[in-house]
Amino acid sequence: MKQYTGLIADDEPLLRERLRTHLAVLWPALELLDDARNGPEALDLFDLHRPDVVFLDIHMPGQNGIDVARQLARRAHLVFVTAYEQYAVKAFQQGAIDYVVKPIDRARLADTVERLQRQLALPLQPDAALEAMLDQLAGRLGQRMTPSLPWLQWIKASVGNSLRLIPVDQVRFLRADDKYTRVVWEEGEALIRKSIRELAEQLDPARFVQTHRSVIVNLGCVSEVVRGVNETADLHIRGSSEVLPVSRHYLYHFRQM
Repeated sequence: MKQYTGLIADDEPLLRERLRTHLAVLWPALELLDDARNGPEALDLFDLHRPDVVFLDIHMPGQNGIDVARQLARRAHLVFVTAYEQYAVKAFQQGAIDYVVKPIDRARLADTVERLQRQLALPLQPDAALEAMLDQLAGRLGQRMTPSLPWLQWIKASVGNSLRLIPVDQVRFLRADDKYTRVVWEEGEALIRKSIRELAEQLDPARFVQTHRSVIVNLGCVSEVVRGVNETADLHIRGSSEVLPVSRHYLYHFRQM
């Protein structure tokens, strides 16, 4: 029997562990590679290992599962992992991508494994319905995936002996700095304990985008995007001499700029 490989991409450690446990019983021949905690990590690990199957959480920080699926389409067999069954079933009925629902049900996962094993015996074929299915799924889930809480308006930072409230609309960029995140705004900079991952989920994506696993930028402060090699780029920020990286998995933010 041919040995197949799989990748799990989900930001919930317990979900990843449970899925691994169920797959070890249902499909012991499947070799599960390193897990990904977000969309960019999933793309990086895919490029490194080229797995046959990818289990994708739909709602991940950075890039969601739908964005990742668009880039992996026709390169691997995809399975979405979703907590939003009632919003997804009709889209999945087209059959372009299979799905399992959180919390993982072993019987439902067993059906998915059987379908994957049949599909893996055949070569991957272009699927004209795939893009339409992803568009439909994005539309169905868009409203459900919108956070109910308002976007972050202020960032609290310790500056010297005082606590500073930094208006988010003055922030130029945020960059991971060891165990902290460096916040650069119109009046200076400060270190905070929130991670880039946490901030990416709390900032308005219409104004702030992640450009690298360690960087979030305010689009309104970008003065220039300079394309580099291997689908990367450098960002120049107004009011700052610092050049920020754009990794190839985030370059899509600037294709129309």
